[in-house]
Amino acid sequence: MVNSDSLNALIVIAHHAGEAIMAHYGGDAVVQLKPDASPVTVADHAAHAVIVDALTAAFPDVPVISEEGEIPPYEARLPWRRFWLVDPLDGTKEFIHRNGEFTVNIALIEDGVPVLGVVFAPALDVLYAAGRGLGSWKYDGAAEGEQLFGPDAPGVDGVIIVESRSHPSAELEAFLATLTVASRVPAGSSLKFGLVAEGKAHLYPRLGPTMEWDVAAGDCVYRYATRDGVRRSPLSYNTPTLRQQSFVLGVTS
Repeated sequence: MVNSDSLNALIVIAHHAGEAIMAHYGGDAVVQLKPDASPVTVADHAAHAVIVDALTAAFPDVPVISEEGEIPPYEARLPWRRFWLVDPLDGTKEFIHRNGEFTVNIALIEDGVPVLGVVFAPALDVLYAAGRGLGSWKYDGAAEGEQLFGPDAPGVDGVIIVESRSHPSAELEAFLATLTVASRVPAGSSLKFGLVAEGKAHLYPRLGPTMEWDVAAGDCVYRYATRDGVRRSPLSYNTPTLRQQSFVLGVTS
């Protein structure tokens, strides 16, 4: 399954999900609150339906976990060797605020590691795609794909930080106080992973909880943005709660 054909299929699915999202982008979004008080819109559900239907048709033997679907209990998931992990609309707050910084996230997890991943920002027409043995790539509009190799070591001015636009924290400020920071770049959704993979930022610290579907596709783009081997990542998948507590990705030296 980890091949260019499967990755190209994911790219097509992500574009179709992006079209479903953009169909609801121009008007006033009706916002509901989920039990955890996070927002959800009809665009989230529309993208979910497109992605799950397409993945199920193309890869019928591989289960799908989506933020907007029913989450199987850990006992049912435990034997899974591979599964799809999906956030149909990552950055719902950015969608509501209409700043364009929201993404479609689709990743294939194999033995706890993301091995295929696509992050698509439909409002910006920017797509990141990556796979084990395939490298990481950026597609900006109609331009040809650009292979990504991640950040170089910081210069004397210090590290460039990419940080969440919607989730500031005292923990982040305390962490940054330990570094020489050249600049800070706010961004929404999984675009932050892409900026590190491109080498436009050195470090992405997220010192607060996230769900696995928030980060899997972006983590995939980060891991394979290298000339040799795989970048190390502290993130793992199919944990009992599907929750990540905190992480720091990138280089400081």
